[in-house]
Amino acid sequence: MIRPHHFLPNPETQADNSFQSKQLAATPKVIAEAAYKEISQAKESLEKYGITVHMFEDESLKTPDSVFPNNWFSTHSGGHIAVYPMYANNRRLERRSDVIELLKQQYRVQDIVDYSGLEQDEIYLEGTGAMVLDHLDRVAYAVQSKRANSLALERFCTHFNYEPMLFGAVNHAGQSVYHTNVLMCIATEFVLLAPEMIPNIARREEILQRFKLSGRQVITLTEQQINAFCGNAIELQGSDQRILALSQSAFNALSQRQIQQISESVQLVSIDVSTIELAGGSIRCMLAGIHLSKR
Repeated sequence: MIRPHHFLPNPETQADNSFQSKQLAATPKVIAEAAYKEISQAKESLEKYGITVHMFEDESLKTPDSVFPNNWFSTHSGGHIAVYPMYANNRRLERRSDVIELLKQQYRVQDIVDYSGLEQDEIYLEGTGAMVLDHLDRVAYAVQSKRANSLALERFCTHFNYEPMLFGAVNHAGQSVYHTNVLMCIATEFVLLAPEMIPNIARREEILQRFKLSGRQVITLTEQQINAFCGNAIELQGSDQRILALSQSAFNALSQRQIQQISESVQLVSIDVSTIELAGGSIRCMLAGIHLSKR
């Protein structure tokens, strides 16, 4: 996790991120202080369940979105790290060598595959924001957008042994969903997904069929629930059990039936990140998962 000292919704990403708030009710100082508090409390909440959190500070004024590190790197079993090409210029400044160094020191890292040079050709793939990875079935689900280039996706899938599953997804106004991880969450025994936002019916059915064949229960979300970040959750392994980390606003938007279905598999852990959600991302975006073996 990255704790920003000057958090603010990023003006460079506002045009294509419909989840981002256009009007801010508070001053930048008040927003930054609230976000700092939220991420500190999020760390404490996760640690209560036995989850190891490596927290890095960001005191820069030039990286308003640094709270979302899952877009610039990901880690993979077998000791692999991927570094990604980012769409917005100021987001490229988020890449940090100290994060990679800590991973090398504390975990077994075999190699680092760096795709960031693709930015020169305006080819982008924003990590586990642009892709939602099914680690069990080895499928990389990706919504078509300028942040998920098909060439970069193919290259990643070849390197990391995933099957690419590229598809379109839009809101009721016809705007493309900017990141796949706001639309779906893949857990061990269930999937949170809004099928109604995938307009190609054949592709939608293919995706649903894939999940059903994997034995997972598909818990259907509405577009309103997606807007409340219900799809931007993440399953984590705690010391005693699996948990589903999601924001308080996402939890509040779920029905009792959905909460019951999810609770059959994991412990729900809701965390208030309402200030950070002004930037168009929620708890999933804030966590770069570690799939490496400890040294």
